Amino acid sequence: MKIQKVTIETRPKAYALLQRAFPGSDYETVLVKKLHENSRPIHEWVCIHVGKVIAYIAFTNAYHGNEVCGLHLAPMAVAPDFQKQGVGSELLRFALRQEAIKNETLFVLGEPGYYKRFGFEPCSMPICPFDKDNAHFLSMRNTITTSFSVGYEPEFVPVAASARPKAKKRRTR
Repeated sequence: MKIQKVTIETRPKAYALLQRAFPGSDYETVLVKKLHENSRPIHEWVCIHVGKVIAYIAFTNAYHGNEVCGLHLAPMAVAPDFQKQGVGSELLRFALRQEAIKNETLFVLGEPGYYKRFGFEPCSMPICPFDKDNAHFLSMRNTITTSFSVGYEPEFVPVAASARPKAKKRRTR
């Protein structure tokens, strides 16, 4: 098993992994593709086993207005046949040791029981626009004391909006 930065060559494999890891949703795949297409700053790694991408992790900028105030961990994915084997934990621990990540304020919207194991703590400030009561919003190295709604790259959209079926076009008579 090898962990490496995502390259142009590994992007298609990362997209395929995201599709497998999130069956029934193309949100994560479309999100990462759009981040790449729009040249957004992104710190991302893949875990490769026998030539296949089996795990993926990404961090994008978090904003207070127009100022960067940390990084968002999202998305993180492990191939279904490698889940519950420590692959995701190993990848996350690896990412947290990287120079671009290790001293930054980090935010994650996810399962508190999982992310607390890595040092994330419940976050009351800033407010996550995707979690109305911040019940699943956690942070690490967070010293923010002012209340504001944390910003994401514009490619992040509420899931309900992206999952909404397209309206059928009506014929005019």
